Amino acid sequence: MTVIKIRRLEWLGHVIRMNETRSVKKNFEGKLEGRRGRGRPRLRWINAVEGDLRKLGVKRWRTRALDREEWASIIREAKAKLKGP
Repeated sequence: MTVIKIRRLEWLGHVIRMNETRSVKKNFEGKLEGRRGRGRPRLRWINAVEGDLRKLGVKRWRTRALDREEWASIIREAKAKLKGP
């Protein structure tokens, strides 16, 4: 699980820094139109990543991810915290 969480954070930083014309970036920021089905909304990928960031105490992650070196330091801290003793 640790490796998956770290890779998700690395991918998130990569997607945030992508050009706006890339299809991955469009899908990440896109909004669906229409009505949703009944019941509890499905969990999205970003919900899991934001939960991980909350547990790590990272705030303002969207602006911090734009700076590659700062995001790399956040990833290093996350690796240290998630690996544990």
